[in-house]
Formats: sequence, structure tokens, C-alpha cells
Amino acid sequence: MQIIDLSHLLTNQTPVYPGTEKPVFEQANTIEKDGFAETKISMYSHTGTHMDAPAHMLPDTKSLDVFEPSKFYGNAICIDCTAILDTKISKDFLIPFLEKSVQFDFVLLKTGWSKKWGKKEYFEGFPTLSLSACEYLTGFNLKGIGIDVISIDKMDTVTYENHLQLLKNEVLIIENLINLDALNNEVFKFSCFPLKFENADGSPVRAIAIMDD
Repeated sequence: MQIIDLSHLLTNQTPVYPGTEKPVFEQANTIEKDGFAETKISMYSHTGTHMDAPAHMLPDTKSLDVFEPSKFYGNAICIDCTAILDTKISKDFLIPFLEKSVQFDFVLLKTGWSKKWGKKEYFEGFPTLSLSACEYLTGFNLKGIGIDVISIDKMDTVTYENHLQLLKNEVLIIENLINLDALNNEVFKFSCFPLKFENADGSPVRAIAIMDD
């Protein structure tokens, strides 16, 4: 069995969505001074590798803390989108990968954009799903969709149509994944448990893939 970490390391320098404050990790207590070490953490709920809840965009919908734990674990497939020349991942591109007699709960989209993490280019020109592709994906009764970019929508969006299409169908969104190159074409176990805090519109997650040898 292989366990592959799909999460970025959180630090004071973690890239964040423009306009969001960077996280702060402060050494509040030390072993030398206090006899124990403790860190004070301040960050937004959509920092680093994180998950969006329906409550992130839609009023009177579910926050992450009300979902059963089973919502954050299941079978997954990873679709290699790195050869797409356009910036849109279309429904027609996805069909050959998804019209199979396999059961999956999560779809991960590998664009290769995580290689730009920490650079200005990470926020520019990344691939996203077309709206018709999002509509198509909601027909699979998915628990979630993950991608290795900053957002499931374009940076210049004012409508957030992909977010809204997925979240209104309670398809969770996992953004800023990494290490998708380590995944193959087989179905694997995927885990993306969020922090359990009240009214969680989103949360950092420790996303992992569990693959058979």
C-alpha cells in the first residue's frame, strides 16, 4: 500500500487567493520557557490545500461540519488534463474517462499547475472546467471534485458559475492539490478530511491518496 500526500505545506509564506491575508504561525509557547511547545495559528478557512462547502457560496446550505465523515472519503480517479491546449476542460474531454463501469466518489483533475506554486504564474491562465463539464460531472453523484489550481473558476470571474453549479449539488470542491503526478489511471482511495469547526464554509484539508502496490 502507498499513501501519497496531496497537500501543500502550510507556512507563513503559503500563497493565498489575492486579497486574502497570509496565514500566521506564531510560536506562543516554547519548551525552554514554558515546558511545552504550542503554536498560535491564524488563517482564513480557504488557505492552502482546502475544501469548499456549499455554504461558501450559497445561503442556507450545508457547512462542512454537518456532513457525515463518509462525505470526505471514498474511491477516486485522477484525470490527466496536462495535454489540453485550451484553458477549458470540456465535457467532451471528460467523457472517455468517466463512461466506464467503475464506481468512484471523487474526480481529481491533474493540470500540472501545482509546479507553479509559489510563483506569480500560479494565478494566471490555469485550466478550469467549462460549465457544461461541471453540469455533466454533477450527474455522477460525486462527493467531490479536486484540482491542482487555486480555483475551480477563472480568476476574473464575477459569477463563479462552476462553484455554484457544483456546490448547489453538494459536490465539494478541493483546490490547491499537489503530487497528482504520482497517481496512475487506476481507482484509488481518497481522503480529504476538513477541520470540524462550527459553520465551516471551507477548511484546509490533509488530502491523501491510498494506492495498492
